[in-house]
Amino acid sequence: MHVPQWIAAHIIPVLGAKCIQWLGHTLYISKRGEEPVCKLYREGKSVIFAFWHGRQLMMPLAYRGKLAYILISQHRDGELIDRVISRFGFRSVRGSTTRGGNAALRQLIRYGRTGADLVITPDGPRGPQGTVQEGVIHLAKMTGLPIVPVTVAYSKKKFSPVGISL
Repeated sequence: MHVPQWIAAHIIPVLGAKCIQWLGHTLYISKRGEEPVCKLYREGKSVIFAFWHGRQLMMPLAYRGKLAYILISQHRDGELIDRVISRFGFRSVRGSTTRGGNAALRQLIRYGRTGADLVITPDGPRGPQGTVQEGVIHLAKMTGLPIVPVTVAYSKKKFSPVGISL
């Protein structure tokens, strides 16, 4: 393994996870609409979480379940994402509409039926961005799990020590 490959494989995921954790500590996190998911968890059910590709950075900090399998592409970038999210306790299923998708879908169905949460970006790797592709719908039909849309939003408000917005 070349040094740059070793760095990409071992150092960048550690730094990436630390950056996400650090950013999480700098944010005021407000959750909205989580009661239906909490109710499902109390009933012993699992869900399919769906979020757009452009909203994935802080998602590891939003999850409150016990076990989640995330669909991640088999591309080289997917390997990096897999190594970062594994540092948060997530497991991955590798595949996409362009490579390994059918096998990945079968794995997700199996995990969903055994009680794990599933996480997917419904707009797919080829887009169009913000348009739901049929994979997440098929996954919900095959597992019987509800689809829960999730997003993260940011604001750049500044507050003075006395609480007055600048």
